[in-house]
Amino acid sequence: MVFGLIHILYRLRFRGRSHIPRYGAALVVCNHVSFVDALVIGGGCPRPVRFMMDKPIYESKYLNWLFRMVGAIPVESDRRDPGNVRRALDEVSRALRHGDIVMLFPEGRLTTSGEINTFRRGLDLILTRDPVPVIPAAMSGLWGSWTSHRHGRALSQWPRRFRARVALYFGEPVAPELATRQLLERRVRELKTEADQWAGNR
Repeated sequence: MVFGLIHILYRLRFRGRSHIPRYGAALVVCNHVSFVDALVIGGGCPRPVRFMMDKPIYESKYLNWLFRMVGAIPVESDRRDPGNVRRALDEVSRALRHGDIVMLFPEGRLTTSGEINTFRRGLDLILTRDPVPVIPAAMSGLWGSWTSHRHGRALSQWPRRFRARVALYFGEPVAPELATRQLLERRVRELKTEADQWAGNR
């Protein structure tokens, strides 16, 4: 269903999907451009993917059924919901130990400039608990859509374009003992530069 939907909405290019392991646990880390990033990654990944996502979005009145169906993992700051981060990390651990693919946006929020924000330490916490391969990925083409912050607050305006070029590039897996935040951020930036060339982003 998701695969069909994203192909109706966008002109898509996927590269490096063979880097997703056919079996076993792995993390996918990607830059965060818009509110539909997870749909594109879910449709482009050859295996089912479990996502970490903001709890307020997870609890959306109209989409909560979908997020629950695909096994999304809601996360909220401890300031707003004490203990939530620990519970979310416990659920990520269970998923990885079950052999699932878990996807997260290490920036922790949507970009407000179109550029990649510094990766946060949640990635380190996950890999300390469960050292699994990490697949860097980069998205391009959604900056400027109504689901991004390009023209003000995301989702606050009507769509401006249809069938935009959207590229999702996966990189080679990084072994857990080498997967530092700095290295992964650099790999994602390199992939985004390549994806930008096809999607037409400046």
